[in-house]
Amino acid sequence: MNVIDELKWRGLIADCTDLDGVTKLLSEKKVTLYCGFDPTADSLHVGNLIPLLTLRRFQLTGHHVLALAGGATGSIGDPSGRTTERQLLTYETLAHNVACVKEQLSRFLDFTGSENPARLVDNATWMSKFSFLDFLRDVGKHFSVNTMLAKESVKTRMQSESGITYTEFSYMLLQAYDFCHLNKEFGCELEIGGSDQWGNITAGMDLGKKMSGVTLHGLTLPLLTNADGTKFGKSLGGAIYLDPNKTSVYRFYQFWVRVDDRDVIKLLKFYTFLSKEQIEELAKQHEEKPEARTAHKTLAYEMTKLIHGEAATQDAIRASEILFGGSVEGISERNFQDVAAEVPTTEIPASELAGDGKSLLELLVRTGLCPSKGQARKDVDAGGIYLANIRENNVQRMVSEKDLMFGKYLLLRKGKRNYAILKVTQG
Repeated sequence: MNVIDELKWRGLIADCTDLDGVTKLLSEKKVTLYCGFDPTADSLHVGNLIPLLTLRRFQLTGHHVLALAGGATGSIGDPSGRTTERQLLTYETLAHNVACVKEQLSRFLDFTGSENPARLVDNATWMSKFSFLDFLRDVGKHFSVNTMLAKESVKTRMQSESGITYTEFSYMLLQAYDFCHLNKEFGCELEIGGSDQWGNITAGMDLGKKMSGVTLHGLTLPLLTNADGTKFGKSLGGAIYLDPNKTSVYRFYQFWVRVDDRDVIKLLKFYTFLSKEQIEELAKQHEEKPEARTAHKTLAYEMTKLIHGEAATQDAIRASEILFGGSVEGISERNFQDVAAEVPTTEIPASELAGDGKSLLELLVRTGLCPSKGQARKDVDAGGIYLANIRENNVQRMVSEKDLMFGKYLLLRKGKRNYAILKVTQG
C-alpha cells in the first residue's frame, strides 16, 4: 500500500492541491516534504501529533521528510484558526520553546538513520539573514494584497471584532517563503499541515511558481473535533501536552481512555500505526461489546507507549486500576497524586499517626466512608473495608505512619467503588 492509499483509508486527507498529480509523483520517486511546527509553547500537544505522525508515515515509506521548527514564524504568530491575536513571546521564551520542540520532534522521526534520515530545520536560520527592505523587494512584490485578503485565515480575522494586525497579516509571506527556500535547498516539493494551513500552503505554491517557476504541492490533514463538536486535544485542565511535566503520564493515558465512544475508531486510524485489519477487528469488538472498552484501552496503550515508553505506560495502567481495586505496588508518586485528585481527600496531622497511630474505625468515620464507629465495625467484620486495596478484617487495627504511601497518603476503600484518601500534614 502506498502512502496516499494509507492516508485515504485512515481518513487523513482533508484536501490536496492535485491529488492525482501528488499520487503519481509519490509513486514515481521518493519525494521531499515538510511540515512546520511553531514553538508557541515549550511542549507539543496531541493536536500537533497528526501532522507529525503523518511525516513519520511518509518517512516509513521511504520519502524524505523535513521537520521545521518555526523560530522565525513563531515570533510573529499564525492567525490561522484564531479569532484573536496571539500574545507575542519574548525572544528568550521563544529560544527555550524552540529547543524543547526540537527535542520532542526527534522522538518521532529518525534523524540518525543512515539510509533515509529526517532533517530538522529552523526558519530563523534563513529569515534572520533578510533585511526588512530586501524581504519586501524580493518576496513581498510577488504577493497581491487582494489575493491575501481573500484567504480564509485573513478574511475571518478581518470580519472579527479584533481585526488583524500587520504583523499577523505578514505571517503568510514568511511561511510561503519557507516552502520556496526548502525547495531550493533540499528539493522539497510537498508541504503538509492542518486544514487551517491551506491558505499559507497555497501561498507558498504561488510564490514558488513566481520566483522560480517550480510546481509545488500541498496536502492538508483534518482538524479534529470531538463527536460533541468541541476541539479535540483539550481536557477540563487545558491542552494535553506531550511533556510529562505538563501533562502527567497518568492524565495522558486517561485522556485517551475517556474519549467518546463515537470517536475511538477514528482516533485509532488517525493516531496509531495499527494495521487496517487490526483496527477493523477492534471496531468489531467495540460494536459487539462496547462495555469492555477494548478499543479505548488499545488506543490509550498505543499512544502512551508511543509518547512515554513501555515502562511509563505500564505504570499509568496500574494507576488506572487502583480505583477498580488494583494493586498499588510499583506505582509512582506522580501517578498516585493524579489518582488522588479524583478521590475525596481529608487531611490528618502527622502527629496523630505517630506511635501506635489511630484506629481504623476512627479513620473510616473521619473520611466519611462510615457514619459511625458501630457501622465501621460491621463493615470491617463483613470484609468490606480495604487499606491500600488490601482487605482489613481486624476491627482492632491501628493505622500508623508505617502504613503511609510515599510517607504522606492513606488509601481507604469501602466496598467496590467508595474511596477516600487521608493526606498527612505536618502538625
